[in-house]
Amino acid sequence: MTGRSVLVTGGTGGLGGAVTAAFVEAGWRVVVPGRESPATTAPAGSGPVRLAADLMTTEGAERAVEAAAGDPAAPLRAVVNLVGGYAAGGRVHETGIEEFERMLSVNLRPTYLVTRAALPHLVSAGGGAVVCVSARAALAPFPGAAGYVTAKAAVLAFANAVAVEYRASGVRCNTVLPSVIDTPANRAAQPDADHGRWVTPAEIAPVIRFLASDESAPTSGASVPVYGRA
Repeated sequence: MTGRSVLVTGGTGGLGGAVTAAFVEAGWRVVVPGRESPATTAPAGSGPVRLAADLMTTEGAERAVEAAAGDPAAPLRAVVNLVGGYAAGGRVHETGIEEFERMLSVNLRPTYLVTRAALPHLVSAGGGAVVCVSARAALAPFPGAAGYVTAKAAVLAFANAVAVEYRASGVRCNTVLPSVIDTPANRAAQPDADHGRWVTPAEIAPVIRFLASDESAPTSGASVPVYGRA
């Protein structure tokens, strides 16, 4: 995949580190925005390019996309939307609107803003791929997380809309749906869970890389379960 760039949002998180490493290993030029990441440059395959960008804002999303599309020798061909968050709460009547909207904002807003900014570049490059991260909860909700469940279902619906709207332009959009991801933060939050049943970042990363690559060219609008044994 030399000569191609991928923008990985949330690339410094528990899943993001594994995804970033998978793309670097495959020879992609990888751009990883973060709120406080120092600006760096790196040739394709040698390590990620890091820059500071607030993806909750239009300006930050556009800044990140411009950096990812800024190397003529490696046009932007893929976007991986990993930014998101989870917060447990009560049942719906116990959940304040602020908490509900915060889950929508954290999980949906950066995915929308980054994808929106990147689509013209993907189209002009002759096509490409967008990969979004929803959750199994979008299909199988559990109590005490109405905001999170709704937000992840919205991410899935948005990804499917992109797949339909940009099919003729050669841009594909697919979604992965993890169960509980085996990260240090999730282990700390659920110390008594059977962690061996969770899916690891190292297991999810190759799936995302595949969906971003030409190897999955016939596939768009897919919802791919990555549940592990959970």
